[in-house]
This record gives sequence, C-alpha cells and structure tokens, in this order.
Amino acid sequence: MNSLISEAKAQKIWFDDDNLWISLFDGRSLSVPLAFFPRLRKAKKEQLDRFEISGGGIGIHWEELDEDISVAGLLLGTGDLSSSKK
Repeated sequence: MNSLISEAKAQKIWFDDDNLWISLFDGRSLSVPLAFFPRLRKAKKEQLDRFEISGGGIGIHWEELDEDISVAGLLLGTGDLSSSKK
C-alpha cells in the first residue's frame, strides 16, 4: 500500500448535510458521501457528532452506531463493508 495512504491520519472530522469531511495531519482534506455509509446517513446529527478518532488517527469509531471506518480505506475508496462481514 502506498505510504501516503497507509500513513494517513485523521486530525479533525466534521459533517455537512451530505458528506463526511476529514482533515488529515499531512494537510490533505477528504470528503466522502454519507451515502457510502448507510448507518451514518440514517443517523441523527447528535449521533454523528459522538465519534472517536481511534488508533492515533487511523480510524473513526461510533460506539452508538456500531460503525468503524479506516482512513486508509476511505482514501482507497472503500465504502460500507457491513454486508460482507457476515
């Protein structure tokens, strides 16, 4: 995996009506449509705002929503893998 992807770490997370936004420590910003993540898309704003940046920035975790997203996966264009976790 490219080091620009594998070493990417989230610094700040925020949302607009349609997107998850991530600011990375290396200065890049990433926007991902909430449509890629049905649990996030269906969540209330208060639920979206209750996340934890995990692993020093390599992931984002929502305990209440049972959602975990890796920053590397976002950069690779990986969407929701819930259906493949069975």
